[in-house]
Parts: sequence; structure tokens; C-alpha cells
Amino acid sequence: MPWASHTLAEDYTSFWRGFTLSAFTLCVLCLQGVKCGGVLSAPSGNFSSPNFPSLYPYNTECSWLIVVAEGSSVLLTFHAFDLEYHDTCGFDFLEIYNGASGDQGNLLGRFCGQVLPPPFTSSWHVMSVVFHSDKHVASRGFSAGYQKDVCGGVLTGLSGVLTSPEYPNNYPNNVECRWVIRAAGPATIKLVFVDFQVEGSEQCMYDYVAVLGGPGPAHEHHYCGSARPPTLVSLGHELQVVFKSDFNIGGRGFKAYYFSGECQEVYTAMRGNFSSPQYPSSYPNNIRCHWTIRLPPGYRVKLFFLDLELEEPNSLTRTCDFDHLVAFDGASEEAPLLGNWCGHHLPPPVTSSHNQLLLLLHTDRSSTHRGFSVAYIGVVPMNVSCSRTDFQILISAQALAPLERTKVYLGSRSCAAQEVGSNFRIQARFDTCGTESQVSASAHDPHREEITPQ
Repeated sequence: MPWASHTLAEDYTSFWRGFTLSAFTLCVLCLQGVKCGGVLSAPSGNFSSPNFPSLYPYNTECSWLIVVAEGSSVLLTFHAFDLEYHDTCGFDFLEIYNGASGDQGNLLGRFCGQVLPPPFTSSWHVMSVVFHSDKHVASRGFSAGYQKDVCGGVLTGLSGVLTSPEYPNNYPNNVECRWVIRAAGPATIKLVFVDFQVEGSEQCMYDYVAVLGGPGPAHEHHYCGSARPPTLVSLGHELQVVFKSDFNIGGRGFKAYYFSGECQEVYTAMRGNFSSPQYPSSYPNNIRCHWTIRLPPGYRVKLFFLDLELEEPNSLTRTCDFDHLVAFDGASEEAPLLGNWCGHHLPPPVTSSHNQLLLLLHTDRSSTHRGFSVAYIGVVPMNVSCSRTDFQILISAQALAPLERTKVYLGSRSCAAQEVGSNFRIQARFDTCGTESQVSASAHDPHREEITPQ
């Protein structure tokens, strides 16, 4: 389904708010006699710390906002790097943001010391770089370059999107792009292709997309043609994606989403709970997260909402056009929709019609909130019927296929199910009737009267 975003006017309001902060920083530094920072809007360029390659000044903060054409991405690479070292980069440091600075949810990394940072690719057309020095110990600083409309790079966000060059137009000939998707810690990465059209050939010898689950070729898969590749999950915390085209015949290319860390999980336990990234603190901007609940065949997934605080609906349309949470009745976004929510009103529970449910969180480039917390439990559909003297429960034997008949009972094993055709049947008589508290009280009263059905 298409995902709506803020209007262009709202995007540019957010953009100029970030620009104003950068310009303010720049003016303050000018008053101090240090010129650095600003807005970089050319298709490519270079920038460096003040006085580079000489020592940078003390007590300096510079902010660069890199803005390229909408629909493009930014590739940032470093040519030289030498900042005062600290275990947590608490003194002098360089911060890189996927978008405007100041939002920790957009932070791609903080660096110091003498190790060159890896290349970074933004997931949209804005990237920020912030340099900070304290009042002690100065070093040579850094030199970096950027360019737009490139393919490949290192992606470290919780989620993001990959596309072939010039997508959705036909990709150019003779290109090779290599992305390295790297999750934080021991987490895995999920890659989902939503569009795919690459020149087809036997064994994908000409144009292809290759996915490598590790540093070696043992887990490499090649894809071409018009059939979408399956959803892929890495073996470790890194996934490599390579796109290659030859000298003739092209296609529309591909578009894929990746999800990593706490932004993608698969739950198989019969009950559990989970929440949005960083909950109960604010979730990051510009993410798409997947949570899949997969239970044994025959079970259904019942999802309960414990907390919900997302961006409010569009004030004009009253629809969830900005940050929103979506549930699908299956394992993919092509499955039927169970619900689409935003704002702060708790939805009622939802139940899948089969044994899988997908929950997706989409956030845009501005305005974050507390997020959500949910719990789920596996349930089995059943038919309950009552008469004046007894009641009967029928459960499809297929739904409980992993269980033996003796393990299906009501209350105690003495009330075990019977196999009747394709069903398990539990039948029991009413001994008393009334509320649970009435029955409990009468059970402890030696002078109680028996309550009989009317």
C-alpha cells in the first residue's frame, strides 16, 4: 500500500528550522573569529575542520547541513581524520546525522581518535555533520567530501531503503553498486524487496542483484528477472547487497527496505509483548519497522494495545498520513489490513484469521512521540454450545494437531476431550449455576443450599 508523507510545505518548514539552527551556529562562531559550518547545497563538495591541516581551535562547534535534490541521497566519505581520543568521544568529536542535527534518533555515529570513519549514505536528501572541540588538547581535525546520486555505501540505521540508480526509471548500463548494511550489536537484518525488474538470464550472468549474508561467498544469492526475491534475513549483524549491470539491456531496477536491531523481530512464543524502538522515550524519525508474530498452524494471533502515542492524524483529512502503526493479517504487507492507527486513543484488540500477523511502524521526518506497547497471545478458534443441563466445546483437530487428545482438557485431565470426526469435543454437565463469587461462597458454607438449574 502507498505510504503518505508530510506535504512539501511541511517538509520545507522542518528543513528551514534546521537551517536556522545551523546559520545561528555559524554566526556565533564568526563573532569568535572562527568561520565554519553552513549549508552545502552543491551536488558535491568538500569541507574540513577550522584551520585544517593545522590544529583546530579550542571551544569550537561547527554544523554543516548538506542538502541535495529531493529524491537523491548523500554519500559522505572522509579523507583525513585526527581528533582528541576518548573512550566515549566525550571531549572532541564529530557527529553524523541522517537528516537535521539535534535529533538523537537520526544520529548515525559519533567519532574521535585517528581511525577514519566509514562512508555513510543518507536515506533521504539531507545529512548533517557536527564538529565539537573542548578547551583542552587540539589535533589536526578532519577533511571530508560528499556527493549526491550515488549508489552503495554503509547503512547503519534501524531501517532504510535501497534502490537501483535512477529508480523507478531504467537503470544505466555498466554500473556496480555495493551496500553494506550493518546492525548494532548481535542483531540480524531483514531485507524485503517491494519492486524488482532486472534483465533476466540463465544463472543471472548479465544484470543481477547479489545478497551476501557474511564476508565470504558461502551464503551468496543472485537474483534477476521480474520475480521478486524472497524476504532475506542475515546470518549475522551484516548484510551486503551488490547491484551490477552490463553494457546493454536494462530494466526498472529494484526497491527494497531493510530492517535491523529492535526494528525487526520474529516472535514464535505463544505469548509475548514488545514496543516501539526506545520506548517509553521518543521513537526515531524516518524509520519503518517490522514485527512478525508466527505461531503453529491452527492458532490465531490476538493482539492487545497497552499504550499508544503517535503523531496525530492529518488535521485536514483526519487520516493517519504521518507516523502510523499498521497491522496485516499475514506475514507481508500484501496481506489484508487489520487496522491503521495514529494519535493516542487505544485501539481494541485485533485477531488474525490465520497463524501469522505483521505489525509495521512508519515514522516520517519530524515530530516524534512515546510510541506504542503491545502484548499478544495465541488463541484457538472454538465453538461453544449450551443446553439446560450441560455445555459442549468443539475444537478443530487440525488446529491442535501438535497435541495428543489426552493433553486437551477442561480444568483437569478427568475432563479430557474426545475425538469426534475431525474435532476434539469436550462435554460437561452443570453442577451449579451462579456467579463465581456465589459458588465460591457456597462451597465454604456448611449450611449452604444447592443451587440447581432453573
